[in-house]
Amino acid sequence: MTRLILVSLPLCGTVAATWASLQQRISEVSFDTPTYRFQIPNLRVGTLNSLLTLGDELAKFGSFVESVAMKVRRQIEDLEKTTSSVSTSLSVHGVPVEIFVTRFGWNLAKYPTETPLKDTTAIIQGAVSKLDEDLKVRASEYSAVKSQLGTTLRKQMGSLSGRDLTTLVRDEDIINTEHMTTLAVVVPKAAQQEWMLNYEKLCDYVVPRSAKNLHEDTDYLIYTVIVFRHVVESFTNAAGLKNFQVRTLTRDPNGGHFAYRAELEHWQEEHGKKRHALLHWCYATFGEVFSAWVHLCAIRIFVESVLRYGLPPAFLAVVLAPRQKNESKVCRMLEHFSGGTMSGSGKFWATEEDPSVASLAGDGIESHPYVSLTLNISSEKLA
Repeated sequence: MTRLILVSLPLCGTVAATWASLQQRISEVSFDTPTYRFQIPNLRVGTLNSLLTLGDELAKFGSFVESVAMKVRRQIEDLEKTTSSVSTSLSVHGVPVEIFVTRFGWNLAKYPTETPLKDTTAIIQGAVSKLDEDLKVRASEYSAVKSQLGTTLRKQMGSLSGRDLTTLVRDEDIINTEHMTTLAVVVPKAAQQEWMLNYEKLCDYVVPRSAKNLHEDTDYLIYTVIVFRHVVESFTNAAGLKNFQVRTLTRDPNGGHFAYRAELEHWQEEHGKKRHALLHWCYATFGEVFSAWVHLCAIRIFVESVLRYGLPPAFLAVVLAPRQKNESKVCRMLEHFSGGTMSGSGKFWATEEDPSVASLAGDGIESHPYVSLTLNISSEKLA
């Protein structure tokens, strides 16, 4: 199930009679289309002007809340390194998202029905805005730790031309006295023979036969060589002219390899903690944001239904999950169902050419003789 359609239909008699009639018609045109009641309580209507104003704002609020849900989901996918298992693991308080929509129940404790709809909408927007800001902070903290771990790993895994040599050179490889010092030289593999033939001649006071090959990768070799301290600059300049890169070595009192391992283990542990904490937060937060989004959709359906069908609120709200190939047939049936047999009950209904009706629909409310809102819960918008 990837695409759900929320629909509000004018009543033909009672809610039960309208529901039974709709189920019969659905079975005739698309027997394999799951159909569920979408339970919306009697919310506080207020004035017609307040509903008109709120109707204009709900599309914007809905798009914002949906975008936050998408951001949280994308963060989960990045942390999980996959999209295949995320669809089945997303839930609202342990209930899979599809089931949450098809068995939706209004959260009376969180959103009392006696609260004005404008205030309820503001509560939802404020809560989701705070979660959006929290996501930015938490994701930034995780990215900083991830970046530091990458930097530490590159010290060990990068090219020899720029790699941290403390992970390769042991203390016993370094000779530092009052008059002599050890240099590391990065030598291109193609120039290895030239190096061996000429390193002692690059300048005076190079210790003969002191070159020692410590490490190599596909492109470079690392050699150490011992020179007198007063010729370090001359040796470095002469080596550079032959494309040999001289690197200064210092003794690490903690031992280079052990210091690197300690640093790496520290950032691996920090990365694991941050990842676990962010992933746990995202899964919980997705449920909160998705629930807020569906409640906002319920408000939109309610407001549009009152504006379209009149007062007191009298409509049937349902969730449909038609297959893509049957969706057009189901929509045509619903148009006939609401605009044909029940055209007399649409108190505020006008023709599609009426611009005032178009303005009520807003973004996402589709133009039909009934109220319709599509939820893409596992398609590209959320997956």
